[in-house]
Amino acid sequence: MMLIDTHTHLYQPAFDNDRADMIARAKAIGVSRFYMPGIDSEVIQRMEEVEQAFPECIMMPGLHPCSVKENYLDELAIVAQQLEQRAFPALGEIGLDYYWDKTFAQEQVDAFHQQIEMALQCELPIVIHTRNAMQETIDLVKQYKSRGLRGIFHCFSGSYESAVQIIDLGFLLGIGGVVTYKNAGLPEVLAKVPMEHIVLETDAPYLTPVPFRGKRNESSYLQYVVSTLAQVYGVEAEAIATATTTNAQQLFNY
Repeated sequence: MMLIDTHTHLYQPAFDNDRADMIARAKAIGVSRFYMPGIDSEVIQRMEEVEQAFPECIMMPGLHPCSVKENYLDELAIVAQQLEQRAFPALGEIGLDYYWDKTFAQEQVDAFHQQIEMALQCELPIVIHTRNAMQETIDLVKQYKSRGLRGIFHCFSGSYESAVQIIDLGFLLGIGGVVTYKNAGLPEVLAKVPMEHIVLETDAPYLTPVPFRGKRNESSYLQYVVSTLAQVYGVEAEAIATATTTNAQQLFNY
C-alpha cells in the first residue's frame, strides 16, 4: 500500500527529538511522500534542512493567512524569491483565516490574490487554508476558475454544499484526522463525494486522529484516516490508498 501525506509540518520543533524515527514509522505503513506547506519566512531554514536530510519530504513556499501582518508585502516578496530560485510541487498553504483575528482580514485577501497570481504564473497548484471563511474562500477562488487554477482545500470539514462547489472548481478535498472524530459529520458528507476528489493529509503535529486525539500527530497515523475512509466508502483500505495516491500524484506532478 502506497500513501502520500499531502500536508504535514514535519519541520516543526515537535519532531526535533525523533524526526527520523517518525518518518521511518510512516514509511513502514506505506507513506512514500511528505509534502510540507510553508507558513512564513521564519520556517524556511527548518524546511530546507528537513528536505535535505529526507528527500522524500518536499517543501512548498507560501504565506499562511495567520502570518499576514503589517509586513505581509515583505513576506510575499520572499515567497516570490523562493519561486524564482527552484521548482516546487505547489504553493501553500495560503488562504483566509477569520477564526483567531480579523485585524488583517483585507490584507489576507490581498495576500491570497497575490499568491494565486504567483501560482498561475508558475503553473503550480495551490494548497488552501480556510477557517471560519469557507464561502468567502470559495467565492475568491471562483474568480480564477477560467484560468485553470487547481489545488487542495486543506483540512476540509465543511458541508456537502461546500464540497460540491469546491469540486466544481476542480479542486481536491484534503482529508485528515477530522474524519475520525465523532459528531464531525464529515463521513456523511464524503459518502456522497467520489474518491477521485479526495487526498490524504495529517497536518501533523496537529489534528491527530482517533485513537490518539489530543496527542502529537504524525504521518504514520494516516492509516487511521485510511481505515475510516474505507468504512465510509465500503471498500478495502488498498482502494483508498490507490485512489488518493493517484489524485495526489496527478496534482503535484513532482
